[in-house]
Amino acid sequence: MAAAKPAVVGGFVLGGLALGVVAILLLGGMHLFATSVRVMVVFQGSVAGLVVGAPVTFRGVKVGTVQDLTVQINVPDLKPRIPVILDLDPKQIAWTNGAVQSTKGDLTAAIDAGLRAQLSLQSLVTGQLDVDLDFHPGTPALLVGAPEGVLEIPTIASDLQQLKDQFAQMNLPDLAERTRAALTSMQHVLADLDNRIGPLADSLDRTAGSAQATLEATTAAVHQIQLDASATLKNIDQLAIASRQQVTTNGKDLDALLRSAGQTTAEADKLVASLNDITSARSPMRGDLEASLRDLAASADSLRTFTHDLERNPAGTILRRDSK
Repeated sequence: MAAAKPAVVGGFVLGGLALGVVAILLLGGMHLFATSVRVMVVFQGSVAGLVVGAPVTFRGVKVGTVQDLTVQINVPDLKPRIPVILDLDPKQIAWTNGAVQSTKGDLTAAIDAGLRAQLSLQSLVTGQLDVDLDFHPGTPALLVGAPEGVLEIPTIASDLQQLKDQFAQMNLPDLAERTRAALTSMQHVLADLDNRIGPLADSLDRTAGSAQATLEATTAAVHQIQLDASATLKNIDQLAIASRQQVTTNGKDLDALLRSAGQTTAEADKLVASLNDITSARSPMRGDLEASLRDLAASADSLRTFTHDLERNPAGTILRRDSK
């Protein structure tokens, strides 16, 4: 068997190394030669669903990847913590004045301005998580302590963790007990209502019956009033007709009476005129009346004298009268 030539073996080795370098460059996307910024975040809760290689995003834009996850247990209190190492791509973050190289000083200023890390759910189906960076001004910067040369970004609870905390603060056992007590009270109220609704329904039925009877009586009374009103209107019409007839019948008599009264008035006027003529100073009849009155006065005077003589001497007076 011929011995292998060293040149051929060396060529194959060099070719394999070249192919390996090309494959690494193609698969790594030339990021092996890129300078990344390594930071650390520490989450207090569970990180189930977060794996190495998970994306690190800033408002949906990928700016890095998860490099490492470890579990650290503090001694002696045995309090666990999970530091997560992140590699940030400086080319994906542009700073002031168009700079493309992120520095620790820039990140420190961003942390002071409220830059925080938060777990975010990538998919409800797979349950995978990623790390989302964003500004949350006003939130406390809780730092655990990163290794030398590594910058720590404070974390805040995820939306799901905040929801769990809110449920925990709600004191569900006490809430369930209050709900049970409220339901029991409602059952008592409903039972009391059931006991009261029966008599109330009977009372409503009686009231409805009374109202119906009252309505019927009112209807009958209204009908009778209508009949009486009709009869009254008929009587009023008849009275009006009779009055018109009476006025028509008595109109002629009234006219005759008025004419007779007019004639009587005319005759009275004539009589008054005659009396005026009789009593006039130049009326002959008035002179006759005055003479008659003088004769009557003289006769009355003679009668008084005779009566006086008769009272003083009745016998002599009679004899004198006889001798005459």
